[in-house]
Amino acid sequence: MVDENQLRQWGTKVVDIEKQALENLYQYIDSSEFAQACQLILQCTGKVIVMGMGKSGHIGNKISATLASTGTPAFFVHPGEASHGDLGVLSENDIVLAISNSGEASEILTLIPVIKRMGLPLISVTGKPESSMAKLAQLHLCIEVPEEACPLGLAPTSSTTATLVMGDALAVALLQARGFTQDDFALSHPGGSLGRKLLLKVSDVMHKGDELPSVKHDICITEALYEISKKGLGMTAVVDSNNTLVGIFTDGDLRRVIDADVNLRTTSIADVMTQGCVTITENILAAEALKVMDTKSINGLVVINEQQQPVGALNMLDMVKAGVI
Repeated sequence: MVDENQLRQWGTKVVDIEKQALENLYQYIDSSEFAQACQLILQCTGKVIVMGMGKSGHIGNKISATLASTGTPAFFVHPGEASHGDLGVLSENDIVLAISNSGEASEILTLIPVIKRMGLPLISVTGKPESSMAKLAQLHLCIEVPEEACPLGLAPTSSTTATLVMGDALAVALLQARGFTQDDFALSHPGGSLGRKLLLKVSDVMHKGDELPSVKHDICITEALYEISKKGLGMTAVVDSNNTLVGIFTDGDLRRVIDADVNLRTTSIADVMTQGCVTITENILAAEALKVMDTKSINGLVVINEQQQPVGALNMLDMVKAGVI
């Protein structure tokens, strides 16, 4: 059984070594090459094609995904597959970002003459400024680290961390240069929670048509309860003869009515409904509606149009189902 203190010491040493590697990275991001690489990518009217073998390929996959999700069209191409047809995805407006810690990945070096012949800009990311890839590239981003966290000096550890951070630095700098917003991010993440919060409108979530609970103001409480039970939202809108909203009746109102020993069959819903209820319009974001419910400590809302007529209704459960919460 290995001593627990020893395991913790080994783990802590890895963090210390990789922390030093990131401290070392400042000088390369502060260099003119980093800014030039950003400018080159900003001028690109095509895609950023990211390449890398082995662990560099795994990091390259993540970098391409981060670029793509933050406003810079990009995707990863495996260098080995590229030599057997996948290089056909390159177009004349693209730019290539090639990653290799040694700067001598043969699979990438094989492709460089083709990339050059196509006239595509090449940015290399290596830990060796004197490497073949560094010299052949139009721009070189250095990710050299003092040492790998692997005690054997073999497994890519500090170098892959530095490469990943360099990729994040590129993506975020480009994001800010493009003026990329939360709304832009949501458009590329429609399936994510942020996308749902930023894209879903009340009209996408609300119950409308036959699903909308609504009763006339002159009916009795019992009839209103039937509508609430039928529609299953725990409330109903109350309207006048012109279908204008005059109030709302909820499960909470029912509890108060029962406590007051009101006759449910003879009392008009207009006498016990909540007047001046909180309403929203269908064109606002569902997240805004949720904020209204939280602020007012209510579980449901009636959605109205410009004529103050109810066109929809929603409750907290709808927000949960829609992934807004």
